[in-house]
Amino acid sequence: MSISGLQTWLNTPQGQYVLNWEQTRLDAALSDVFGFNALQLGLPEQDFLRGNRMPLRQTLSDSGAAHLLGAFTQLPIAAQSVDLVVLPHVLEFYPEPHQILREVERILIPEGRLFILGFNPLSLWGARRRLPGRPEGFPWNGQYLSLSRLKDWLKLLGFELDRGVFGCYAPPCKSARWLARWRFMELAGDRWWGFAGSVYMIRAIKRVYGMRLILPDWNAQKLKTEALRPIAHKTHKESVDG
Repeated sequence: MSISGLQTWLNTPQGQYVLNWEQTRLDAALSDVFGFNALQLGLPEQDFLRGNRMPLRQTLSDSGAAHLLGAFTQLPIAAQSVDLVVLPHVLEFYPEPHQILREVERILIPEGRLFILGFNPLSLWGARRRLPGRPEGFPWNGQYLSLSRLKDWLKLLGFELDRGVFGCYAPPCKSARWLARWRFMELAGDRWWGFAGSVYMIRAIKRVYGMRLILPDWNAQKLKTEALRPIAHKTHKESVDG
């Protein structure tokens, strides 16, 4: 399955509404994530890594103009070689989302960062999918993952949920004019029903418990140095006088 259809939807007023919110949040969140290698899975037409300053920022997809091509369930990347991974709506539109997360955990270094963008099933947009006459195609045909289920999956894989934020509280209107009329719901939503945003962004950290930094035993080093220190030999005269 490919999410090229999602890219087409992102060019619509609805898609631009979602994309602008997501890109703004990611730009701010990624600016203080440091390392060497950053990877974006899917939607190579969008530069979700633009706010990050790592020297190597690449996109991987199963199709399109990506830096790397490959299956998300078998990433062609060495284990523990990536500092940052961004998943923009990959888990909802591909089979085996849990296996995708397993692969992400494999390639991330300990303490590596994972950012996930997803559609919230507990929102006006999620409810629209369950009403009669729902629209066909993207983004309505995805398997939206609740935040609680995603938390469980991440915990099983050794991730620690660091933070999360919801956004896009306006109803799924088709026109830009009607979306603009509902913009007042953004502030109200953040304040009164923050869990009901149509999309979310969460950040998780890969934890490897039981690891500890091994430092030199400075006391042992000191004793070893003193043991090797040469001892002054007594002269024959000093021995007799003693």
